[in-house]
Order: sequence, then structure tokens, then C-alpha cells
Amino acid sequence: MIQNPILKGFNPDPSIIRVGEDYYIATSTFEWFPGVQIHHSKDLINWELIARPLNRISQLDMRGVPDSGGVWAPCLSYDNGTFYLVYSNVCSFQGIWKDTPNYLVTTNDIRGDWSDPVFLSSSGFDGSLFHNEDGRKYYLSMVVDHRKGKFFGGIIMQEFDPVNQCLTGPVHEIFHGSELGKTEGPHIYQKGDYYYLLTAEGGTEYGHAVSIARAREITGPYVMHPENPILTANDYPDAPFQKTGHADLVQTMNGDWYIVFLTGRPLSTLGRCILGRETGIEEITWNNEDWPELKLGGKLVRQNVPSPASFDESPIRKPSHEPFSEAGLDIHFQSLRIPITEEWCSLKTRPGYLRLYGQESLSSLHRQSLIARRLQSFHVEVQMCIDFQPDTFQQMAGLICYYNTYHWIYLHIMGGWDSTRYLQLTICDKYKTNECLSDPVLLPNDTKICLKATWKRKDIQFSYAIDGHNWKKIGPIIDGSILSDDYVRDETNRYRPAFTGAFIGMCCQDLSGNRKHADFKDWRYEEI
Repeated sequence: MIQNPILKGFNPDPSIIRVGEDYYIATSTFEWFPGVQIHHSKDLINWELIARPLNRISQLDMRGVPDSGGVWAPCLSYDNGTFYLVYSNVCSFQGIWKDTPNYLVTTNDIRGDWSDPVFLSSSGFDGSLFHNEDGRKYYLSMVVDHRKGKFFGGIIMQEFDPVNQCLTGPVHEIFHGSELGKTEGPHIYQKGDYYYLLTAEGGTEYGHAVSIARAREITGPYVMHPENPILTANDYPDAPFQKTGHADLVQTMNGDWYIVFLTGRPLSTLGRCILGRETGIEEITWNNEDWPELKLGGKLVRQNVPSPASFDESPIRKPSHEPFSEAGLDIHFQSLRIPITEEWCSLKTRPGYLRLYGQESLSSLHRQSLIARRLQSFHVEVQMCIDFQPDTFQQMAGLICYYNTYHWIYLHIMGGWDSTRYLQLTICDKYKTNECLSDPVLLPNDTKICLKATWKRKDIQFSYAIDGHNWKKIGPIIDGSILSDDYVRDETNRYRPAFTGAFIGMCCQDLSGNRKHADFKDWRYEEI
């Protein structure tokens, strides 16, 4: 059986393909670098993170992009030996105008290097590429219409010229959505006598849904499924999988069909989803009228779904301990907005340690020295040791639980007067920083300090150990659910995008500009 969700933690907007016996899913990464996560499986049960294709500035320049900007809704496709990846790099989204350039990169090796990008369009976001049976290729996206607060201006399609690497010919307006509204995430499939257009509707929160329409000609007219939407948790507040939408279809080698989709698992009824928007899967069948529907009927998805495979791959067991070897960081680590380079993040300067040279503050949209990984379980314990000898109060380093530049919880060492240093717990909540969660702890000089965060559902307890063994709690139990889309984007902040998820990691700041470094060792991430 396949157990939902198949991609745990912040892995939204799934785009799935099958190439021979191999399945690949691409998901959004927003402001986290490198851009786009690609997971691989052979049985739809066990998934391994194998690549992040947008790994250089020439492909993805996110310096200055806002929180929850950057890479939105990638579309992964394959045709005649080549992998194609369409993605948006959202540069601004507040106000009536949206800056949403869309690009295309390609490769013959999904685990290898991808090309420099080809610009496609900036008229909207959630672009996708469809490879028609006649050899022609078509680019689709939603259109942002800023007039009179309209926002959604329809789904458009234009032919892509693979020789000249550009869009060409007329722009076709093929779909204006259903009464659910907020239509986005278009994908086209060809099956039998029809072209099927799958879209996300209802917004990406609790009203999220999957809609489908079809036409005999690729340019339309498209007719809605009579039982639209085909998948949603709207009107089912007690369902364990909420926010189901933004989907994609895949056919197995034996002819079965599956749908992958975005979902969230709230802590309480219509509550906060601390793991962010995840990826789930369900079976699809085609009825007598050639419409797709969930195999067991209804609109809700299950926790356990039959696999098409006659065998299971062995689950991939990742070690909890990160050795920080010169071979490179574990693939689950990412940085904010900028590439991980020796200039600010070194595994070579002090063997066995990760050295971070302090850069800008936690409020910066440009250059932060922060390395973190997704929270992927409701019960997690993370610990590490840090060797940091600050010279001033403007130099800080430590363990951080992070959502965005104005929502984080930070246990850090900072400098004081007369070469003293202190351990302090600070929180930024609703864009206000509170440095008084705990009394500062005076630390001995020239010793490593171990820091720990124990996260159980919404509760986070921080601890420290001077000798590496005798742990002492610091500060109160903190409500970690503030590091969720649902909290950040509440009724008072709906104009601020909040689409990512909770991360936990290491960071270093030097507000004096002197690039004071911190050395980290013995990182452990354990799901308990």
C-alpha cells in the first residue's frame, strides 16, 4: 500500500511524470535555493529526493524576492529523450500588479546539469508544457488581470517553437474557470477523442479543489466535468487530508491512472498545518462517459492507497547524523535565495565542521548565512554543537526554527561587553521581535555549546548543554504552529503570500559586516 502523504513536509504543487519504469515528481521551493525538488520512485510508495535542478544564479536569481516569492508551481515533462521543466520566479506579488516571469530549462539527465533558462512569458504564473501527439508543443498558464481587482484572467495557451526556443503564433484563451474561482495550475492530457484540462481552483487553502474540463480540439471549447470538482476536502472539515488541490495525472505501465495533489494535515479541525503543504496520491478511473473520477467514488482521498507495483522497493533510510564531510551537504539542506558557496558556507576550512561566515540579518531578502531543512514529522528532535566566539552584540549564531523573515524562533549565542558571550532565545511573531523569552545565559569562553529543539506537534522546547551531555531547558514551551501558512496568512495579513513551510537549521549573522564565522558539528535530525 502507498501511505499518504507520499512527500511529507513542505512539498507543494506536485508535477508527476513516468519515464519507463521510473516516476518523478517536481515540487515548488519558493525562496529556498537550489530551486525545485525532484523525487524519484519505482513503486509510488518509496520516494527519494534526487535533484534540485535550478542550482545557479543564471537559472534562478532570487536576491530580493519577497517571502513566498521565487519558484512557484514547476511543471516537469518528458518527450523524446529530453526532460523539460517550466517554472515561475515570482519577483513581486503584493499590490495590484504581479511580476511573474516564467522560464524553461531542459536536460537529457534528470540527475545532472540543466540548461540555462529560456524566457517564456510574464503574463501569469503556474506555467506548463504539453507535448501533443502530432509533435507540436504548447505552453499554458493562468493570466493575472489587475483591472478592478479581478486577479484571474483565464487560462491561455500558445505554441512553443523548440527550434527557436520561443513562443509563437496566436494566444488562445481556452478556459475561464468554474464558479469555484481562483483557477490556476493548468495541465493538458490527450486520451482517446479528447483533450483534458486539469486545473486547481478555490484557492490554496481550505476551499482548494481539482477541476477538469475537456474538448475535442486542443483550443477548445472546454466543457466542465458534470461532477466538478473531482477532488476536494471542502465541506468535509473532519477529513484528515485537507486543502486537496493543485494536481497532476500519471498513467502506470499497466494502464492504471493515479492523481497526485497538494494537501495539508491540520493539528485540529481546519487548524494550522505545521508541516506545510504536502503531496498525496490517489487512484483514478474513467467512467462510461470517459470522465476521470476517484476510483472509490466521492471526492475525499485515503490514507492508504493500493500500489500498482507487484513489489516494494526497500525504503531509503537516511542517517540522522550529518557528518559535514567535504563530499558535500546532505541534499535535504537548502539556503535562502542564494547559492551555497565556499564564500559563506564551507566544509573545507575546518574538516568535520560546517563553517558559516556571518552575513545579513534574519530580515534580509538578499544574503543570509542560513542552512536549514524541512520539518517532515509532527515529532522531531534536532540538536547540534556550535563553536562561536563573537566579538560584539552584532554577531550571532545558533539554532533556528524558521518560516519567513518575520516569523522565526532563534536560540543563539551573541556577544556582550568585555569579550563575554551569552545564550539567548528570541522570537519574531507577527513582524515583531521579542528578545525576552528567556534570561540571557552567561557562557564560558572558548568552549563548544550544544543546542537542541524538541518539536512535538505545536510545542517546541529548546535546551542547551555546556558539556554536551547535561541538557538544561531554556525558555518556555513555544507554540511552533506560528510557523505555518495558516498563522502567517491570517485574516489580517491576506495580502501577504504565505505558501512555504517550517524549516529548522543553523545560521550566523554579523551585522558589523566583518563576516565573523561560526563552526557547527554533530547535527542530528531525528523523527521521534
